[in-house]
Amino acid sequence: MDAKTFDKSKLPSRHVTEGADRAPHRSYYYAMGLTEEQIHQPFVGVVSCWNEAAPCNIALMRQAQAAKAGVYSAAGTPREFCTITVTDGIAMGHQGMKSSLVSREVIADSIELTMRGHCYDALVGLAGCDKSLPGMMMAMVRLNVPSVFMYGGSILPGKFKGKDVTVVDVFEGVGQHSAGKMSDEDLHELECAACPSAGSCGGQFTANTMACVSEAMGLALPSSSGAPAPYESRDEYAEASGRQVMELVAQGIRPRDIVTRKALENAATVVAASGGSTNAALHLPAIAHEVGIDFDLFEVAEIFKKTPYIADLKPGGKYVAKDMYEAGGVPMLLKTLYDGGFIHGDCLTVTGKTIAENLEGVTFDDTQKVIYSVNNPITPTGGVVGLKGSLAPDGGIVKVAGMKKLQFEGPARVFDSEEEAFAAVSAKKYEEGDVIIIRYEGPKGGPGMREMLSTTAALYGQGMGDKVALITDGRFSGATRGFCIGHVGPEAAEGGPIGLLEDGDIIRIDAELGTLDVDLTAEQLAARREKWQPRSTDYQSGTLWKYAQQVGPARKGAVTHPGGKAEVVCFADI
Repeated sequence: MDAKTFDKSKLPSRHVTEGADRAPHRSYYYAMGLTEEQIHQPFVGVVSCWNEAAPCNIALMRQAQAAKAGVYSAAGTPREFCTITVTDGIAMGHQGMKSSLVSREVIADSIELTMRGHCYDALVGLAGCDKSLPGMMMAMVRLNVPSVFMYGGSILPGKFKGKDVTVVDVFEGVGQHSAGKMSDEDLHELECAACPSAGSCGGQFTANTMACVSEAMGLALPSSSGAPAPYESRDEYAEASGRQVMELVAQGIRPRDIVTRKALENAATVVAASGGSTNAALHLPAIAHEVGIDFDLFEVAEIFKKTPYIADLKPGGKYVAKDMYEAGGVPMLLKTLYDGGFIHGDCLTVTGKTIAENLEGVTFDDTQKVIYSVNNPITPTGGVVGLKGSLAPDGGIVKVAGMKKLQFEGPARVFDSEEEAFAAVSAKKYEEGDVIIIRYEGPKGGPGMREMLSTTAALYGQGMGDKVALITDGRFSGATRGFCIGHVGPEAAEGGPIGLLEDGDIIRIDAELGTLDVDLTAEQLAARREKWQPRSTDYQSGTLWKYAQQVGPARKGAVTHPGGKAEVVCFADI
């Protein structure tokens, strides 16, 4: 492929590189060392979420250089930039977590603004921590320029007392320590051993779940999500991603050709089959929204309900992302799902081929232990379940992977913030059989819809993880396990039923039937609603205030703008 393949008159960058009146613009590019030939090639934004906040992102700049080399080799001109990331492991358990979900929107918006402002023709995106993956994919389908997504890779597992461990073991170690079951010395040894390399959390938590989604949805090259961050093969995938985006420019293949309703269904299937993060039920509707496709929590849950759970991954199972990669990765998972009729094989991908064509050379390996055949699933229905009922008219979500008991009934123990609940759990001021309610943590009420991993991990560390349930209008980490229900809507800040609960109300959960109810009549709920008063937060200015004014319900992805349906002109067509 050479530069003559590309007609700049049809690409956005013509607005900054072509014609006599763009001489001032070109002068800036000469100042940065570009040649005349490079200026007149397609411009490719190469964006990463590199930062020094956490190991999830620390390897991304290295991989971005490889992606740029791939773009150069295929007659494109890469333009590197960075965007933010809020890393959940650092933000967890305090007010910093209010920034996490908000960062998804800032990531998408900042990529959009950079691409629009400089008229780039295509995009390669490299992401590490949880919200950066959906944020980047949202930007790709919003802009609709040829795009390739690439995950930065997972962390290697740590070793503690001869066993593989992840950061979740450290969170649960805090609970064990508070219960007197772990010494100061052991906790210190664990924290020093749990995270031995660059990369995102190693279990099937949100980052690895959304990495699998990127392949299943067709926005990433096959197998690119699997290799751990330290592996040199990550650089090879990055270079290939850079080359491939130029092929997409040449062929005119755009993200909305790839991210169709069927592709979103494939993504939801892989989430359920892998026992993935409940956060996917927030991010898939948000990605769909950018395209203008209706695909809310209940529609995602319908896919979950009919999908077998077949990948034995932490936190509900035994293995980590590195193990799945070595077992055959996402292509192996897709292969057995496709053979079983659970995957739409006719969906286009960034290879220029369909899912079915990409899988032609893949054979299922019966000798590996991580991915089960669909004919012999771990459980016949998915590892993630949607719920609905009098406590959650707009739905809720629970990860059931690894759980033996799918029903729970008990009295509500109500807290109006995560801090209140964590303090009570740390002091063991709860009873076996309680249903712990954490409310006013939704998208508006938080604001920011925090995750509750510190509280759930503490419960497990105290040996109570399967003896209580926890319900919130906030979120749970993909690392959470146990009877933990998130995304309950309408949220408390909107006057939803969760905001009307009182201590002692009987809560009934049935993850088999998909129900979540409170033992109150409609009349009793209505009477409480008349007395209910909205609460104000401490966030009355700045980004979190602005987010609270704009954000919609969790059921529809907690999005902040009208989306693809309202679009009049697409950036790619300027």
